[in-house]
Amino acid sequence: MKKTQITIKDIAKALNISPSTVSRALKNHPDISQETKDAVNAYAKANHYKPNSLALSLRMSKNNTIGVILPEIIHYFFSSILSGIEQVANEQGYNVIICQSEEKYEKEVKNTQALIATRVAGVLASLSKHTTNYDHFQEIIDSDIPLVFFDRICIGILTDRVVVDDYTGAFAAVEYMIQSGCKRIAFYSSPLHLEISKNRRNGYLDALRKYGIPVDDSLIKVCDTREEAIIITPEILDRVDRPDGFFAINDSCAAGIMYAVKLAGLRIPDDISIFGFSDGESAKACDPMLSTVEQHGYEMGKYAAALLLDKINGITHGQYTNKIVRTNLIIRGSTR
Repeated sequence: MKKTQITIKDIAKALNISPSTVSRALKNHPDISQETKDAVNAYAKANHYKPNSLALSLRMSKNNTIGVILPEIIHYFFSSILSGIEQVANEQGYNVIICQSEEKYEKEVKNTQALIATRVAGVLASLSKHTTNYDHFQEIIDSDIPLVFFDRICIGILTDRVVVDDYTGAFAAVEYMIQSGCKRIAFYSSPLHLEISKNRRNGYLDALRKYGIPVDDSLIKVCDTREEAIIITPEILDRVDRPDGFFAINDSCAAGIMYAVKLAGLRIPDDISIFGFSDGESAKACDPMLSTVEQHGYEMGKYAAALLLDKINGITHGQYTNKIVRTNLIIRGSTR
């Protein structure tokens, strides 16, 4: 059976003294005898007592906890962002509360309400892909809680943001595919109301235009999961004018395309080239390994946390900061 964390009341009961005496003894108060202090500290150490940091910070009118709202931790990109956030936050004495929206608007709203009620010192947020109303984020700002968006941002909320250079990454990936011989490239996107989708789509379109390749809207699909890619790709491969390349919004989607291409008996990359976006662990687990755009999620997390903590501590970098994290291509076996 899991042991519960002991409290000041538990120590007081065990030593037959008042909770206030325990509290003052732990703080080395001069009114408490050395004998009592020694007894309290010895018992606390032996029973692994730890102070309630949230309660302490509230009593001091300062909450050293920041909230993070992200779509899903399971994805390598978001987990790497979280690692960067936690490193910077912990170095500056802040704890992190993690909330997952699970790509659901309703749960995202509940997350924001919970963090506001907890009176966190600040919030870092990346939108659910189904979020089109942003009132709950404005409520965070209206509650005088600093807010910084990362990756999936809302341009309608005036606050700091940290984003990947989605346009340049997409343009470079599609340009590489064209230069390596692809003439018909399909694009699988997240919902197009998201800024990352708009920017990556624009990068894809501009690369086609640069090389005089006609845009075929029938090759642009809203599809951003492995499961969806496995379902819709066979129909595209059955076309007489099937594509000879796929550019996917993320690595998971690219892995689904790869599965469907192999199932159709086509060769990668001889018949079909495939390019992903993220450079997560799944990119290296594919056969052949996946060419992809590296997003540098860890650095994004560090930048976002540093911006938020500066806001919390009254350090400004102008009215609003829009930090852009550069991307680079990782070329592997899924492209020519």
